[in-house]
Amino acid sequence: MARTRRAEWWLVGLLLALVMGCAVPRPNDQDNSRAADPTGQQSESAPSAPPVTSTAVPSRDAAGNQDPARFALQVRTHAEATGMNPVLVMAILYNESYKPHDPELERAWQKIDPDAAFGIANMHRAAFDDTKQGRPFADRAWEELPDEPELAIQAAAWYLHDLNTQLPDSWAGPLTRDELLALGYNAGPGNMTAFADGAPPGIQAQSYLDRFHGNWARAEDAIAGA
Repeated sequence: MARTRRAEWWLVGLLLALVMGCAVPRPNDQDNSRAADPTGQQSESAPSAPPVTSTAVPSRDAAGNQDPARFALQVRTHAEATGMNPVLVMAILYNESYKPHDPELERAWQKIDPDAAFGIANMHRAAFDDTKQGRPFADRAWEELPDEPELAIQAAAWYLHDLNTQLPDSWAGPLTRDELLALGYNAGPGNMTAFADGAPPGIQAQSYLDRFHGNWARAEDAIAGA
């Protein structure tokens, strides 16, 4: 999931060289037990969702374009299936598009940082494994996310759905529901509820929120064209 960018960029050049210059074996069973942001309780009356079998649109096109607008139809489908705002889901994808989403590059990066996130929605293993329980993609593996953008979108939509179940009907803070859910996606449900109670976002959370605001109009345009 979206963590702070930490050292992710300073090794991008090294990893690109690694991916382009040598064969990177794909691990079949990666031992990554990092406790990522928990998803919290799931709604017992959760809406049904369409299963994902394959993704027609790869994470990037031949020219390297990874504009999330390419996935507007998939975003609309899975956002509506989970009862979430498709513009919110699309804006999250824009926020998470800061790093290259190349399957080989992501796997190479995980060899250096086992806590790395996978897929176009930057989801960590523990968050994915928690979110998929009882869902149409329960039999899918976190390791599939780099190659399956639609699976990543479906998991992100359900994660946002689960975060939404943890928000009260009203709260004291000035943030909107979509803003709180974006912060929850980035910083976890505990911080999300603290922000709902009026705690001000820290520097990193505020930076994520500022980018979320900046990406909102782009997300609206993408969904409108789906």
